Amino acid sequence: MTLDADVLVIGSGIAGLTFSLKAARHASILLITKKQRAETSTNYARGGIAAVLGDDDQLALHVEDTLTAGAGLCHSRVVEMLVREGPQRVRELMDWGTRFRHEGARVSLGLEGGHSRRRILHAGDQTGQEIERALLEAVEAEPRIRVLEDHLAVDLLVDEDGHGRIHCRGALALDHREGRLVEIHARATMFATGGCGQVYRHTTNPPIATGDGVAMAYRAGASVANMEFIQFHPTALYPTEDPAFLISEALRGEGAVLRRLDGHAFMDGYHPLGSLAPRDVVARAIDRELRTSGESHVVLDVKPIGKATMETRFPGAVQGCLKRGVDLYGAGIPVVPAAHYLCGGVITDTQGATTLDGLYAAGEVACTGVHGANRLASNSLLEAVVFSHRAAVTVTERLATRIPAEGAGTRPAGSPAPRANGALEGVGSKRNGETTAVRATELRRELRSLMWEQVGIVRSDERLEQAEHQVGALAAEWASLLAETAPTPEGLELRNLLDTASLVVRCARLRRESRGLHYNVDHPWRNSEVHLRDTILAP
Repeated sequence: MTLDADVLVIGSGIAGLTFSLKAARHASILLITKKQRAETSTNYARGGIAAVLGDDDQLALHVEDTLTAGAGLCHSRVVEMLVREGPQRVRELMDWGTRFRHEGARVSLGLEGGHSRRRILHAGDQTGQEIERALLEAVEAEPRIRVLEDHLAVDLLVDEDGHGRIHCRGALALDHREGRLVEIHARATMFATGGCGQVYRHTTNPPIATGDGVAMAYRAGASVANMEFIQFHPTALYPTEDPAFLISEALRGEGAVLRRLDGHAFMDGYHPLGSLAPRDVVARAIDRELRTSGESHVVLDVKPIGKATMETRFPGAVQGCLKRGVDLYGAGIPVVPAAHYLCGGVITDTQGATTLDGLYAAGEVACTGVHGANRLASNSLLEAVVFSHRAAVTVTERLATRIPAEGAGTRPAGSPAPRANGALEGVGSKRNGETTAVRATELRRELRSLMWEQVGIVRSDERLEQAEHQVGALAAEWASLLAETAPTPEGLELRNLLDTASLVVRCARLRRESRGLHYNVDHPWRNSEVHLRDTILAP
């Protein structure tokens, strides 16, 4: 089966929906999502979106906070662009119907770790869900956007010109309702596929966060960067589920304090900001406290916030904890770190263009240079709307100057047929599908455990070397099995997890220092003479 569109969008989170709404003004959009359209990482975002809207705030302060959190690796020009354009993009979210919390006539602004001012717009602690609701309603009202659910992108369709330059012409997708492969031809392709938290045993990310975009882009020939910088959110509810229940950082912004089980407020010994220190500092501090004490978790004391404020400001956290039998106002909330956000990804310019012609990316899958070695809280949703907007402007301008010879979505006349770069060769059903599915589940569990133990919050040269060999062995085994089995969503996701894990390990081995989210006990200090640069992997 073959489908055509001006623009193919892969992913239905904030980046994909925002891009689609803007690009649909000038082009036909086919948006595919591998589950239902509302099943996205955006939907799980608890905290909020950062923007300079307060009377006591300044653009320069937001820039400074972002650069400080990024530990020297943020691209300052891109950060300035993000902060400058952010307020307008946030107002557009409100124009589309997002209902941020207000205090009277003014929007309510929260405080989170690493921010020097209150600048977090929120909808209680369900901000992502509210943004997703508003954008989906806007998309449903737009006739030039077609949404296909249960379509998992398999690989990009690419061809080469006479000069060896690779061009993206769309993607091959698996319609897993019908069990068939679909070729989607498009004049431009936008990746909004989210992150890769499922690479780790404990993660706040939903099951869909399997690194699909990063893996597909790299297989097709696009460059990636800074994959070693995985942000671990300090406060996931213990014991963790899959995904872990996230306790928003905004609780600490309102006065909650991290304590050991003996009641000691330990963060004051790690950072001047105490419990409001940047996430990398807090996650490592909790990790160290747990390794020292042998305890399974620390607690977040919410008594300083008060019951009334907790129930009005953080209803999601309150209900989630009560549902799980947590004594919020007595013993406190038991928390541990969990993998949360990928700061690296597919390299893009400020217009969302990747190093592969015709392929764009925005949101967590992209590496714009904004986050550097550590993302400042609530800059992620902001990055998604700012750079999806810029990508939509560029894509539609370029489409207007490139009239296709055979109609929307088709390749130029006379060019070779696009191939699915990296797609499965000779797939079939020689093996028992049930047996292979069982092994896929086992391999996924093994991968997530070894990444948690060997490539987690604290790393070492020896553990990283072992991880590289182990991930390679798992990938080789799965490639052999996959070549003899009909493709399934679970099997294709495992391939992407293995490819993404390999990229994380390779980047981590190249960075022989400790900076931001990457901490290596064998290289505990920053080495700016050698490593004050992005870690780039080009196929």
